[in-house]
Order: sequence, then C-alpha cells, then structure tokens
Amino acid sequence: MVKENIGFIGGGNMGEAIIKGLLKANVVRANQIHVCDIRKERLAYLQKTYHIQTTEKIGDLVGNVHIIVLAVKPQDLGSVLEEIKDKITPQQLLISIAAGISTQYIESFLPEEIPVVRVMPNTPALVLAGMSALTPGEFATEEHLKVAETLFKAIGETVIVPEKLMDAITGLSGSGPAYVAVMIEAMADGGVKMGLPRPVALKLAAQTALGTAKLLLDTGMHPGQLKDMVSSPGGTTIAGLHIMEIGGIRGIIMEAIERATQRAQELES
Repeated sequence: MVKENIGFIGGGNMGEAIIKGLLKANVVRANQIHVCDIRKERLAYLQKTYHIQTTEKIGDLVGNVHIIVLAVKPQDLGSVLEEIKDKITPQQLLISIAAGISTQYIESFLPEEIPVVRVMPNTPALVLAGMSALTPGEFATEEHLKVAETLFKAIGETVIVPEKLMDAITGLSGSGPAYVAVMIEAMADGGVKMGLPRPVALKLAAQTALGTAKLLLDTGMHPGQLKDMVSSPGGTTIAGLHIMEIGGIRGIIMEAIERATQRAQELES
C-alpha cells in the first residue's frame, strides 16, 4: 500500500478511474484520497460513491497530501500551476496526466526543485484495463517513479519511457482506442451486412478483439504467428486477409499513428 495521502486536482472521468482502481487494488484507503473540483455536484458524487475527502479549495488539498495528481484539461493546467506554485514543496510529488504538456513546461511554473512525473494514460483505464506511459521530470528520482508506477498499475499496465517518446505514445496508445473502436465497428458492420443482428455482431467483434489481444499478451506470440495460425490454405481467413492487403490497411494504420504523433508534437508544450 501507498502510505501517503493523494490529492486529485480535477475529478473527471480519468481522475475517477484512477481513484476507482486505487481503491479496488487496495493501494490506498478511501480516507487517504482527496479531490478538488470546481463542480459541487461532481464532488458530491465522488464523496458518496467512494467515501473520499473532497474540497473546492486547491490550497486545502495541497496542504493535506503528499502526492498531487493534476487531472485537469491541458488548457487549464497553467492556471492551476499558478495557483499551487507557492504552496507545493519539494517533499511532495506532482503527477500530471494532461496530454501534450511536458515536464519542462510544468517545472517552469515552480520556484523550487519539485519532483514531477508525466503520465499518458488511455481511456480503457475507465474499466481498469488502461495502458499508461510514465516519464520523469528533472527532479524526479527512481523512488518517485516507483510511487507513480504503483498508482497507475492499479488501472492497467505501465511502461517507463524517455520523454522524447511521449508523443509517439500519444499517437499509439493514447489515440489507439479510437482506432480499435473503428475496426471493431467495421467488423460488426460486416457481420450485419452478412445478416447478423447488430447486437450479436458487435459482441462477436468486440470479444474477438479482446480475446486476440489477451492471447498475444499472455503467450508473447507475434501477431504474424497468430495470423498464420488462423489462416488455413485456401480458406476463409486468407481470402479476407487478401482484401485487407489490397486496401492497404497496414499502411493506413501506420500512417494514422504517424499523423497522430505529428499532431501531438505540434501541440506539445
């Protein structure tokens, strides 16, 4: 368990996902979690659902926690940092999940050597199946990274990468759920075209995607090996794969990730 109190500035969907994961994994107790949000109704919901501590005042939160998670929108981060910069101390850990905001940008607001860890989670964190990439700021130690990794393992898997790779992480796993959702939707549409009821087609497509991902992760099998395993000579799968190759699906997906990475670089602060 993490012994320190944890404060969330921002109580939106991703903040709630992390809170839910921490409590479900018994990483912290409910009374160790503090949340600050400008929406009174949101705070009331979080307090009632998770029995955590809530406040509308950022200063009260910062003064009562050791770990601060910045879970606000990127465009709001600057104003939040301005508000907390004179309240936070080097004994605290600042974790940011704001997409496209560098540790250098965050550190530029802080008058002291505050440890900062930047994290890029993704939306499957909402069902505790997320993929989070972590990178340390200039003053974050291995111990700070371990603490942050412990928190985000509660909502899925983690990797630690150099900050220069975070834009590629955004393009792949950050944006990736949208790409996978489009493929699942297309597979379901194909099933409907062939006569399957929509709910049945969607369940078949989604579970197939889930099961395939689990098979690859659990066995360490290369995707090409799995593809060959399913493709019988002269069979149905290779006929379908032929059409996918004609359509250039591999190149399209690679280009999508490349363009999303480039866009992340354009937005990088």
